[in-house]
Amino acid sequence: MPATLAMLAALLLGAATVFSFAPFGASALPALTLAGLFALWQPVASPRRAFVLGFAFGLGLFVAGVSWVYVALSTFGDMPEPVAALGTAGFCAYLALFPGLAGWIAARTTAAGSVPRLIVAAAAWTLSEWLRGWLLSGFGWLSVGYAQVDAPLAGYAPVGGVLLPGFFLALTAAWIAGAIAEFDSRRRQMLISAAALAIVWVCGIALMRVDWSTPVGEPTTVSLVQGNIGEEFKFVPSYREKTLAIYGDLVERSRGRLIVLPESALPMFADEVAPEYVEQLHSKAKRNDGDLLLGLFYFEQGTGTDDDRYFNSVVSIGTSPTQVYRKHHLVPFGETIPLKSVFGWLIHSVLSIPLADQTPGPAYQEPFAVAGQRLAVNICYEDAFGNELDGRAADATLLVNFTNDAWYGRSLAAEQHEQIAAMRALETARPMLRATNTGITSIIDHHGVERSRLPWFTRGILEGTIAGREGLTPYVRFGDALVVALALLVIATTLLSARRARRNSLGEFGRDAGIQ
Repeated sequence: MPATLAMLAALLLGAATVFSFAPFGASALPALTLAGLFALWQPVASPRRAFVLGFAFGLGLFVAGVSWVYVALSTFGDMPEPVAALGTAGFCAYLALFPGLAGWIAARTTAAGSVPRLIVAAAAWTLSEWLRGWLLSGFGWLSVGYAQVDAPLAGYAPVGGVLLPGFFLALTAAWIAGAIAEFDSRRRQMLISAAALAIVWVCGIALMRVDWSTPVGEPTTVSLVQGNIGEEFKFVPSYREKTLAIYGDLVERSRGRLIVLPESALPMFADEVAPEYVEQLHSKAKRNDGDLLLGLFYFEQGTGTDDDRYFNSVVSIGTSPTQVYRKHHLVPFGETIPLKSVFGWLIHSVLSIPLADQTPGPAYQEPFAVAGQRLAVNICYEDAFGNELDGRAADATLLVNFTNDAWYGRSLAAEQHEQIAAMRALETARPMLRATNTGITSIIDHHGVERSRLPWFTRGILEGTIAGREGLTPYVRFGDALVVALALLVIATTLLSARRARRNSLGEFGRDAGIQ
């Protein structure tokens, strides 16, 4: 295939992969699109060309799937449109480096057209997703395992997190690519590997029936509040009183023992909230014999202007002692400025995002003990990092996510984020409560199944009852280590087997030729 046509094919395959994620839900699609990518890698002798094909696939995937960051930069961040477009393109190009790296590894370590090339490609793909999830703060969004939240491979999530379903999906893609090219010449081997993969998929279905956690305590009634405050108004000082009135009214109408308001529900610092308003919230929580959790900011003044500290926080009010959680994993260039001495002036000059230079809270913070439950609090983007959340989940009975996806308008972001939250519930075997500004506010059970949600971009209260859970999944115990070790083991075993086969082949050739 001509190089230009191959690049176009990789680009389109990457873009098509977006339809496997929410809200579309074609969960098996990555097995086909990755098979197409692996087939494009198969005849390539040059690692550089394999990198370019992987990069093209990644560019298609991320431009189609996460270019909603443009909305945050331009529409709500007031960045000039050309600069926002350039920034979005640069972000997507950075993410596309990781699929490119997987292609480079496969071509660098294995022979073109070989079965080992396909197996290494699947393992390298998984390792590249793992690397993308933590390098330079990490961005694991659109890892292919997320497409399996409500599909057969979801049963592996409590064992190895989102990466394990993704790995088996990639191995399935490798088999498809190999079957198309080599079934006639390797019929027996392909049938054996097909049987092995079928067992993997059947075991995934069986694992979905396993309860990795058990109910603890009495079920708790919850009220999840969705204020639907437009992002264009949220931080406008003249709109503040209306925001307080909206949430005050919604809280008064809430019936749950646990009332949850979204991220930055009160767009102000804690010491700016009027005592009588705090007392109103406190009184309501006590009347419901429970607690209220809300998002707002904390400010700590330093000795100089550059020493001031701002925290994106959640605070509890009610019958239990007051507790505060401070967001640990901040969004680069949105909540924190990497290499501030280099990029600080640029970000402040082209972006108008409130509180864009926040301070992270501690990596581990005790779960909130409220309303008879222990809550692992996480704010917005933090639920995209399962390896960080699992430590807090081990000591908690419920997960609670506080989010404001209004930054991304009516894009794919909110549905994708909901799917990510469901994966965290699956991995930890804990229910997930989500309170959001504009949606998606939802209740997700410990199997990752969404039980109820509020309509998107509406104002309301989601009432429900949820039971806390306890018990540790393998993923909570070991994090990503199991999958990373498995992928490395597969690569090492495949390369050793290929080397041994080449030696045996050369030995047989020497004997046939009479060489001693």
